[in-house]
Amino acid sequence: MTSQNGWLRQRAENPEHSQWYIKRFRDLAAEGQDLVGEARLVDALVPRGVRILDAGCGPGRVGAHLAAAGHDVTGVDLDPELIAAAIADHPGPRWLVGDLSELSLPGPPFDAIVCAGNVMTFADPETRVEILRRFAGHLAPGGRAAIGFGAGRGYPFDEFLADVTTAGLTPDLLLSTWDLRPFTPDADFLVAILRHP
Repeated sequence: MTSQNGWLRQRAENPEHSQWYIKRFRDLAAEGQDLVGEARLVDALVPRGVRILDAGCGPGRVGAHLAAAGHDVTGVDLDPELIAAAIADHPGPRWLVGDLSELSLPGPPFDAIVCAGNVMTFADPETRVEILRRFAGHLAPGGRAAIGFGAGRGYPFDEFLADVTTAGLTPDLLLSTWDLRPFTPDADFLVAILRHP
């Protein structure tokens, strides 16, 4: 983990940042907000009961919904406070502390990977291609990854798509939202569905 990671930098600047983030999503859930759009999309990509990696899982909202839908979910995040919240709030899935640029999980490959919440934009720019390579290495043949993040966060979409190719993944579908709106050149959000060749 390097000092160029945006999440770690925010934590260093504000030691309460992780707890604020956890509370924010607990409060939104208590208000009845829809927090599982990403999970619904990923669930639609796969058959029942498959292995799914929630990469950069935070406090577990996406992975928990996928587990409730019957999938075998593993969530990984580098922030131990977020993992502790995931374990407390969503028992069942495997929640692990880990750096995505060093991802090396035992067991069979995953049928799908979801990486939501602007995770790729927080990653140290020097590790982004390696993270995508690690995703490719953890996907079963024909498996797919769904990665979403916003524009203007230091990772231009065209640079990301070039990194995807370098990492050995192939874009299947580009969207501008998790609810399937088409991607356009002026979109301010990208959801990329990537395939393991």
